[in-house]
Amino acid sequence: MADAAEHEQRTGSPLGTAPVGRLAISLAFPAIVAQACNALYTIIDRLFLARIPGIGDLAMTGVGVCFPIILAVSSFAALIGSGGAPLASIELGRGDVDKAERILGTSVAALVIMAIVLPALLQAFREPILFAFGASPDTIPYATQFLSVYLSGTIFVQLALGLNTFITAQGKARIAMVSTLIGALLSVALDPLFIFTLHMSVYGAALANVLAQAVSAAWVVMFLSSKRSVIRLRARNIRVGRTLGSILILGVSPFIMQLTECVIQVVFNSSLQRYGGDAYVGAMTIITSLMQLVWVFSNGATQGVQPIIGYNYGAGKFDRVRRAYRGTTVTLIILNSLMVLTYAMFPFAFAGLFTSDQDITDVVVRMLPLFSCGMGVFGVQSATQCAFVGMGQAKPSLFLAILRKIILLVPLALLLPHVANLGAAGVFLAEPISDVVSAITAGILFHRLSPKLLGE
Repeated sequence: MADAAEHEQRTGSPLGTAPVGRLAISLAFPAIVAQACNALYTIIDRLFLARIPGIGDLAMTGVGVCFPIILAVSSFAALIGSGGAPLASIELGRGDVDKAERILGTSVAALVIMAIVLPALLQAFREPILFAFGASPDTIPYATQFLSVYLSGTIFVQLALGLNTFITAQGKARIAMVSTLIGALLSVALDPLFIFTLHMSVYGAALANVLAQAVSAAWVVMFLSSKRSVIRLRARNIRVGRTLGSILILGVSPFIMQLTECVIQVVFNSSLQRYGGDAYVGAMTIITSLMQLVWVFSNGATQGVQPIIGYNYGAGKFDRVRRAYRGTTVTLIILNSLMVLTYAMFPFAFAGLFTSDQDITDVVVRMLPLFSCGMGVFGVQSATQCAFVGMGQAKPSLFLAILRKIILLVPLALLLPHVANLGAAGVFLAEPISDVVSAITAGILFHRLSPKLLGE
């Protein structure tokens, strides 16, 4: 095995040599663009469905019911991609390209297995699952139409989402951005063609999604198989190897964070329906949509910094790891705080982008500042979790993921409405309390563990 210096000279990787701040910006910017494009696609896709003559509202609602299932499918891709890519990045830092390639091959095998098992299970229990997630007799036909077509393309979703992280892991964030843009932009272009021109309705929206993911997956696989990729995808490595356990252990934290979004949405909506009614449920939909803009920057920044942390941790360059962590923490706190301040100053304007209903607008104006006020300091947890995953530390990363959503957020959303007659306001209050407590805990945890991890 070549040592790290020989590998760095051979590959010309800037991950271990370029200035950390400049490198982080160059990697984070493409990731942020890709995240923003995906968020924009979700909004545009629903706008097209809403404009189908005669059935637009029902079609949009039916497809919306499928969203938690789509999120669950993509979370399994995150399980493998977010577990395998940091491990591959660490091995690159150590100079062991062969092991990094074996990790990639094992990840591909795992993604293919999941692409076979998941759609089989979901198709078998499709209607009961959809009804459990809020479908009605009026919307179930559109939900089943969309989901049946979408699940047929699960293999493309798994490969496109699960393997793109291996491109970022080698410091090629712009290429990873292109693969995401190809899928998102192609889907937006095909939506009106299939839905309106070819009169395929909901089937057309689902087919556009599948074809876009297929092209994106082909792009990712072709790049990873080419000489341009430092980590090469080789047929002999595509098998379930001993590294699968390490991949699953490290990937379980991002997996839980994404999968539990489904649970949180169900808890929020059911509690708000009980204590506030439709206006509060509609307001929460708007508020969570606005918070997606905050997550675009947070997720993009952490995706860009994680390869830097992984590579330099593997190479033993701990000072660069510390600088990357500190810079990410400060940047996220500043960016998140600025966005939250903007929401607090102009809640009426943001509500008006989504609705003209006065009752919903009133709830958004009152609850948006409350719901988002803890997001500024939450940058500490985002940066800390990114650092732990980048260094291959599965246990503390998993603890932080479980702490905020399972230990804090879900119980608080169920309990606070009963405290001091808070009612629906208690559901909104659960978010900032969880954000602040988990951020403080993350900071303390990193302070306690970093001396051992980073050789201080």
